[in-house]
Amino acid sequence: MTGVILSGGMNTRMGSNKSFIEVEGERLIDRTVRILKGIFTEVMIVTNSPLEYLDLGVQIVTDIFKGKGSLGGIYTGLFHASSDLSFVTACDMPYLNSSFIEYMVKMAGKYDIVTPAMTEGPQPLHAVYSRRCLPNIKNLMDQNKLKITGFYKGMDVLSISPETIRLFDPEGRMFFNVNSPDDLKRIIRKEF
Repeated sequence: MTGVILSGGMNTRMGSNKSFIEVEGERLIDRTVRILKGIFTEVMIVTNSPLEYLDLGVQIVTDIFKGKGSLGGIYTGLFHASSDLSFVTACDMPYLNSSFIEYMVKMAGKYDIVTPAMTEGPQPLHAVYSRRCLPNIKNLMDQNKLKITGFYKGMDVLSISPETIRLFDPEGRMFFNVNSPDDLKRIIRKEF
């Protein structure tokens, strides 16, 4: 399985590349790469600014279809991955849990998609995807429909229940992402 990190966002709310923000003394991108390298033999970053990531020692790819947001990033990661299955995550999640990712990997088996399903819905940027998803994703992008979960229809999906998630993440912070200066302040104040 391949570990894919999406780091191609516009960063409009943060004002700078959020993957380089330090949380607890470590840049978000360094932490994410470190965690994924501990689990996967192949790790790649999907970004539109590849020169910024050359020091990380992972494969770097750019969007095949520009301007398609995270959906385009998932497509690009799956397309370039040497594995049939890829774990895809955003670059801005400081509390990734390697034990939970390993659990998701073990559960993947024959499924097209393995996603945590919180009460507010799935976590599509912390999910395992099969290359079998590529045609559905391409179809959505061709229609300029960029909602990630839009391609789930018709796929074989395993949703991991909130009860199972809580076993790995009793504090409920695993999927927290840093999108704005206020989110960063919440971390500093130890609200997460």
